[in-house]
Amino acid sequence: MRRAWWTLASLAALATLAGCGALQPAYERPAAPVATTFDFDGANGPVASEIDWPQFFTDARLARLLQLALLNNRDLRVAVLNIEQARAQFQIRRADQLPTLIAGATATRQPAGERTSSAYSVGVAVTGYELDLFGRVRSLSDAALASYFATAEARKAVQISLIANVAAAHVAIVAVDEQIELTRRTIATREDSLLLTKLKFDNGATSELDVQQALSLLEGAKATLAQLQRQRAQDQNGLVLLLGTPLPAQSLAQSTARSMAQAPVELPPALPLAGQQLAADLPAGLPSELLARRPDVRQAEQSLMASNANVGAARAAFFPRIALTGSAGIASNSLSNLFKGGSFAWSFAPSVSLPIFDAGRNQANLDAAQVGRDIALAQYEKSIQSAFREVADALAGRTTLGVQLRAQQAQATALAQTFKLADLRYRNGAASYLDVLDAQRSLFAAQQAALQVQALQAQNAVSLYKVLGGGWKDGAPAQ
Repeated sequence: MRRAWWTLASLAALATLAGCGALQPAYERPAAPVATTFDFDGANGPVASEIDWPQFFTDARLARLLQLALLNNRDLRVAVLNIEQARAQFQIRRADQLPTLIAGATATRQPAGERTSSAYSVGVAVTGYELDLFGRVRSLSDAALASYFATAEARKAVQISLIANVAAAHVAIVAVDEQIELTRRTIATREDSLLLTKLKFDNGATSELDVQQALSLLEGAKATLAQLQRQRAQDQNGLVLLLGTPLPAQSLAQSTARSMAQAPVELPPALPLAGQQLAADLPAGLPSELLARRPDVRQAEQSLMASNANVGAARAAFFPRIALTGSAGIASNSLSNLFKGGSFAWSFAPSVSLPIFDAGRNQANLDAAQVGRDIALAQYEKSIQSAFREVADALAGRTTLGVQLRAQQAQATALAQTFKLADLRYRNGAASYLDVLDAQRSLFAAQQAALQVQALQAQNAVSLYKVLGGGWKDGAPAQ
């Protein structure tokens, strides 16, 4: 008994030292392969990652749509389930670091000459517990933990993308609604021009050429209206897919939806493009700060850490594995006396295995793990470069789209005055109808272009909020 206790004490000391000789490479964060500063960044204020989405998107209708999307979107639901799966896998790997105790009972009867011998035992046992002296089990547990953290970051990235995509779809629908309204006003104006031209033709004051030109211009506007209506329907279909729940049959501005409690909630009318009130003056900060703000970059780094841990597990496979199997309990030759007069019994069977020849399997596993780490490193660096490019593009858009919009609106104003003067001169017979047609075409194109640039400016603000890590605030309650 004393010898057995000394043996158990020695094994406990070995278990305490397990992992001290781990062969896992020390992890160091690689340098960011991007420039140290951003161009076009002169804004001050809170960073995007500190602004929760209800504070950034002030349109009440958009806020309702975002609530529906966060509740029903299937991609977000899959991301949450992936976290649960990764957590379970990590718990499996972590359990390998501790011995597993099992309770068991055995009964054996076998012939012994002319008699039959019996043996009965009841006790607890440890089977195949590996002393992790070289860190193989610990490295596998670290890899599973990093993979779990990576899925958690992936869930944040999915939510950020979902919020930005819903907001962009909302802005696109608002923009196409304004283009439809502009086209309808243009159609009404061209119908008036066609009536006037027909009246002048009936009175011999103009030729049939002017009538056909006015008719052609009117039909062109009607074709544009049909195209815009088709685009709006497709944009709404895309929005429904993002929401993960169908919209009622009414128009989007007057439809009803169901909230978290499944109670009917009316979607308020959408604000116009000019009233979206998106804060576009978000500071970008330093590129190195993206490592802490962007969940997709953090996800790539966790994947790199998991690959680094896998290298340690592959290295440890070259060294001996020590497995412990033991049991302790009571045994008796009679079942009736097992719990009465049974005697204490124990067994201890350690085993050591050392690979001698495996046809290069362990080396191939190590090579594969090292290549996997190099791939994860390249992917991590690519995620940083992609994040830098996305932020730089959004900052460039913020700087130039405002100037472009002001110029486009000034052009539309000038062309509106040009059309007014050309129409007045035509009505008084001082100009040809060709001047009116050119002015109408130019005005309609300029007004459409101004609306498109205005939509791009709003969507660029959404994109800047997204690429700076907005849409997920640490410590915020789950939506």
